[in-house]
Amino acid sequence: MTQVPDLNAYASKMRALTEEGIDFEVDVRFLDMLISRSATVLDVGCGIGNAVNGLRTRGHQAFGIDPTVAVLRTAHELYEPSWFRRLGAAEITFGRLAGLGLPTTYDAILLAGNVPAFLSETDFAASMAQLENHLSDNGVLIIGTTTGMRGGPTDQDLAVHGTGLILTHRYSDWHLGSFDEESPWSVSIFGRSSNRQFSETPDGKFILRG
Repeated sequence: MTQVPDLNAYASKMRALTEEGIDFEVDVRFLDMLISRSATVLDVGCGIGNAVNGLRTRGHQAFGIDPTVAVLRTAHELYEPSWFRRLGAAEITFGRLAGLGLPTTYDAILLAGNVPAFLSETDFAASMAQLENHLSDNGVLIIGTTTGMRGGPTDQDLAVHGTGLILTHRYSDWHLGSFDEESPWSVSIFGRSSNRQFSETPDGKFILRG
């Protein structure tokens, strides 16, 4: 995984924004809408752990992995250290997860914030195939990326070719905005075609009546 310059500064900036009360849970609310209660979730490239904490607050069994010491140190200081492990996306295997004391199968796997951009084309394709193996029968893989960066929608669609995953939904943001070729951001949902029936929109847990 390619290192981003000055990750200590990045971790400090994100910590300061978190402590100021900046809302970093839009992806959490999106995912919480999709998954069942008390779901098991893996946040790949978890950074300082805001999504893991948000999912834990909502009752999910969430864990975060990241290869970077600086951001994990901050995650350990802000939240429960046992929720996090040092591991890169390209290093995920059943053996590595089990060896770190993590579940090996998940109801949802999240890659948010351009995580795929830090992987080579080869590693990204291999990771997509491997992540499928760690999804439960009804599991979902959610990827939030800048459209034009490596690992964006075009690369995702190529990477899942030949796997058991299919694209079920794609949005332009975490608020279910319509996606088109001009959209600068994308949120993609992948699942197994043979195991899960998807509705036209994410499964709501509540119905609001006027």
